Amino acid sequence: MLYQRFGRPKRKSVNRPYILSFFSGVLLVLCFPTADIYPLAWVALVPFLTAIWETTPSRAFKAGFFMGLPYFFGTQYWIYHSITYYGGVQFIAALALVLVLSAYLSLFTAAFGFLFSRYIRNTHLPALFLAPLFWVVCEFVRSYAFTGFPWSSIGYSQYKFLSAIQFADITGIYGVSFFVLAVNGAISDIFIARARRNDRPLANLWPMAVGMMVLAASALAIFAYGHFRLGQDRPGETVTVSVVQGNIEQDVKWDPRYQRDTIDTYKTLTAAVATEGPGLVVWPETAVPFYWERDVEYTAEMQEFAGALGTNLLFGVITVKDTSRLSNSAVLLDENGETLHVYDKIHLVPFGEYIPLGPVLGLFVNRLVEGIGEYVPGRKTEKARTSIGSFGTMVCYEIIFPGLVRKFYKSGGDLMVNITNDAWFGRTIGPYQHFSMGVLRAVENRKPLVRAANTGISGFIDSNGKILQTLPLFSRGAITEHIRTDRTRTFYSRYGDLFSYMCIITTVILLAGIRRQ
Repeated sequence: MLYQRFGRPKRKSVNRPYILSFFSGVLLVLCFPTADIYPLAWVALVPFLTAIWETTPSRAFKAGFFMGLPYFFGTQYWIYHSITYYGGVQFIAALALVLVLSAYLSLFTAAFGFLFSRYIRNTHLPALFLAPLFWVVCEFVRSYAFTGFPWSSIGYSQYKFLSAIQFADITGIYGVSFFVLAVNGAISDIFIARARRNDRPLANLWPMAVGMMVLAASALAIFAYGHFRLGQDRPGETVTVSVVQGNIEQDVKWDPRYQRDTIDTYKTLTAAVATEGPGLVVWPETAVPFYWERDVEYTAEMQEFAGALGTNLLFGVITVKDTSRLSNSAVLLDENGETLHVYDKIHLVPFGEYIPLGPVLGLFVNRLVEGIGEYVPGRKTEKARTSIGSFGTMVCYEIIFPGLVRKFYKSGGDLMVNITNDAWFGRTIGPYQHFSMGVLRAVENRKPLVRAANTGISGFIDSNGKILQTLPLFSRGAITEHIRTDRTRTFYSRYGDLFSYMCIITTVILLAGIRRQ
């Protein structure tokens, strides 16, 4: 029936879909930091889409897998650094593990290839509609499956294209991905339409024409909205915040011989910026290498220091919940040195802070994070409330999960804080990608982001996603910024991923239609 409707496609090289798909995967890598050729993302998938539209769904699945391998390995190879330098795994074995992870993530791009090929051959709907729809569904599922890993979502490649990402405060990051794929699909439609015309001279091209007009109108609306948001004066106040980047080497951080040097480094850097009158000073994740309240002397020293400082001090530290259970926490001390707020990290890092299927895998794999026991997740997304405003504190890679971050701001807020320790990534592209993802969280929730990282990149991002100031990677220092808080409650903060759910529902309806046909 398929060939009766569309005719038999022209015979081409058996390997052509795989070669073109692999090429698209390579192009996608160049769209992300540190290459940052972000305009390339708008055309990078055209070779892949034009290669799989005319092949069978099973071959399109394989082609999607071949596209995903370079895409994910090229943007996530940095994981080997943590495994090798801190996990004690041989370099080749570490790369093999990263390749296994890339293969797993490639199953989602393979699923996209299958869905796209299966449906576009059975409908007159254009690629500019089907490609973004199926891509967002696969990307969204990848963000949640098996604890989720939304790294390398294609929308993040546009973090510098501010006028194109402002509507993320409505749709979230997945709306940006949809827009990028729609443009790729529109360009692909030009080639696909030509091939369809050759096979079926009477093929109906009006859906593509209508789709092009809708896309043009949507693009105009997106950029108009972006221009409006970038120039908008929203309610808020100007506050002064400092971040401290201690640049402490990870392999000596918990060494008792360096414990005093680490604490003194942060105290010295903080004293230097205290003269600028910050209302909040932020130290990185696990900045102080001791157990809060269990190590009584160091705890008292920190409280005394914060009281003498006369300002709010936020820092990362390990807290002990009972005799052997730990939490990766952020502690906020007020101007008097009293504990004002404690946040326990909710989304833990697999194989870093806990071992999935611990009783089984724990026999073969050790955690990378120092500690005397198993880490346990926090439960509450409560904001800290200070004299300069209220804020949520995201610890480490929690900032890459849009669904988690928005929970802090459902009822409002003034700013956003991210503390992290990216020393695990070394001098790879990892820290740059991690920082760039904060741009989208700032836009989604309309909150300026204050980021303190042990080895970098520390800095400030305003509520429009503009990067205000940063400290270079693997440098020691402290910087202060006068940031504008933003009290806006965005559609995304209040209602979450409605856009993505609509894509999922539409996909289910389309696939049900194919099954009936």
